[in-house]
Amino acid sequence: MKLRRLVAACAAVTLVAGMPVANAAATPRFAKYVALGDSYTAAPFVPLPEVLSLGCFRSYSNYPKQLAERLHVRELTDVSCGGADTTNMTKPQSTLLGTAAPQFDALTPDTDLVTVGIGGNDFGVFGSIIDTCPALRASDPAGAPCKAHFTVDGVDTLLAKIAQTQTRITGVVEGIKARSPKAKILLIGYPKIAPEHGTCPSILPFATGDYAYLYSIEQALNQAVGNAAAAGGATYVDTFGPSTGHDACAPDGQAWIQGKDINLLRAFSYHPRYEGQAGVTALTYKTLTGVPAVVTAAEQSAWATQARKLAKQAAAAPRLAPQGLVSPQAVEASLNRGRTSAQR
Repeated sequence: MKLRRLVAACAAVTLVAGMPVANAAATPRFAKYVALGDSYTAAPFVPLPEVLSLGCFRSYSNYPKQLAERLHVRELTDVSCGGADTTNMTKPQSTLLGTAAPQFDALTPDTDLVTVGIGGNDFGVFGSIIDTCPALRASDPAGAPCKAHFTVDGVDTLLAKIAQTQTRITGVVEGIKARSPKAKILLIGYPKIAPEHGTCPSILPFATGDYAYLYSIEQALNQAVGNAAAAGGATYVDTFGPSTGHDACAPDGQAWIQGKDINLLRAFSYHPRYEGQAGVTALTYKTLTGVPAVVTAAEQSAWATQARKLAKQAAAAPRLAPQGLVSPQAVEASLNRGRTSAQR
């Protein structure tokens, strides 16, 4: 056994020694990784579910789990939770199955990597759009009734809320630095839900003119996340630009985002599928290693294949499926409580 270990160690040293210096140094090493965030990080209904996540609906396939594996992190603490907003970094969160502790409780002085995906639920921005826009479509299918609804006296109320959200996210970065001063901090953006051009009302039931509005609101939110990263000295991971062509309207196998219908074997409505989580993983890893943050056709094909495989596994193991624990309606109600919270 000792000889085998020695041979393995020598082989590893030889391999590293034979690598170009740039490659050998490309992958940073982290010992303690803490993942913070909302449902876009937790990944509800992406197979397979982390059944003991206390109503936070985390997945074993979410990007923190995938990134930790890719980085060979020694210890991962994933406290992301569906429905979370920035206030849940320091305050407990009520969920369907109990109370989740403040996410900052997971941070320690020796934490050396932190990812944060937060902001969409603050002031109910995402929830307001999802709950309001589809219902207004019938009143003006070719127009932009949702944009008109949220524009009061010439002021876009959602953009005003996003400006406040930016201040909150900047405070989140400051809070992480105070608790984990040695940590590399990454703020993770939100991938595209709506396409820049075109419509798909059977998937995203918005009025034609409101596709551009949804796109602009999410673009503004990502700008706020990026601004907060710059202000706080963190690193922004852009998933919005690189997810072009992978919005909810994209064909199956290309789409990162689930449409209006919940799929118990793929993802919660309006949330990332496995492909989206894998895409965020790749973009985060590439950002960390200095590689151009683009998505290749080969990567996308591999993610789509893995998504189908995981869906089959989930279907064959109903005891692990979300519907075996709580109903989709209960999950939706629980997440809605968080995402539509106003001025918390």
